[in-house]
Amino acid sequence: MKKITESDSNYQHLEKMSSLDLLRNINKEDQTVAEAVSLEIPNIEAFIEACFERMKIGGRLFYLGAGTSGRLGIVDASECPPTFGIDHGIVVGIIAGGDTAIRKAVEFAEDDREQAWKDLAPFNLTKNDTIVGIAASGSTPYVLGAIEKANELGILTAGISCNPSSPLSALAQFPMAPVVGPEFVTGSTRMKSGTAQKLVLNMISTTLMIRLGKVKGNKMVDMQLSNHKLVDRGIKMIIDELQIEHELAKELLEKTGSVRAAVNHYNNNKI
Repeated sequence: MKKITESDSNYQHLEKMSSLDLLRNINKEDQTVAEAVSLEIPNIEAFIEACFERMKIGGRLFYLGAGTSGRLGIVDASECPPTFGIDHGIVVGIIAGGDTAIRKAVEFAEDDREQAWKDLAPFNLTKNDTIVGIAASGSTPYVLGAIEKANELGILTAGISCNPSSPLSALAQFPMAPVVGPEFVTGSTRMKSGTAQKLVLNMISTTLMIRLGKVKGNKMVDMQLSNHKLVDRGIKMIIDELQIEHELAKELLEKTGSVRAAVNHYNNNKI
């Protein structure tokens, strides 16, 4: 059976198109991605509920992938600590070929079915942890080997692909497979498939962090204040929440180090 992700593009003679036509047609295809993801929400929800039960008692979330899929997992994992104030190591992204592969493709790294589990070994996984395999094709050996081993050990597993009949969907306990159809450039899964994977990852991490209490109202009250922009945002959050003057909000933030702590300190000490 031919993989959906390898299906021929709906467009021919791309090299003869003008820049405007190329842009319009790429955008036309991109507009189908969100709808494809929306159809997977029941499967995404089922996975999140199972993962949440583990994370609320200390479990960790691991993303595994190769190439674009691996990079997307690393991006999502790396943004969780600054956005939600969690410790590094709670959401972890691992890519076939190691950190070198983040910037430069490592030949044949994705073909080693045993390597992913070796890469996971230093983390001493437990049954409270969760592994999400990310592979647009759903057939990457690096990902499949880890999911298979995790299943054997009773670890929660999920898969994000764009082929619902793939080996990954068959192996993972919670498959999520938005069907985005043929890529604009045949087989270039960094395009629609990559976009779909990023949307699903956004949904997973954001929903889990909200459920874990890392957002108040609609604000990132636990974000790390790692630059002036975020400090200014934190001050504005405190002003909005407490209805106090800018200088007092700034003083509270400097004293406590976080928006949540500043608000709690003010509420606990006001006369």
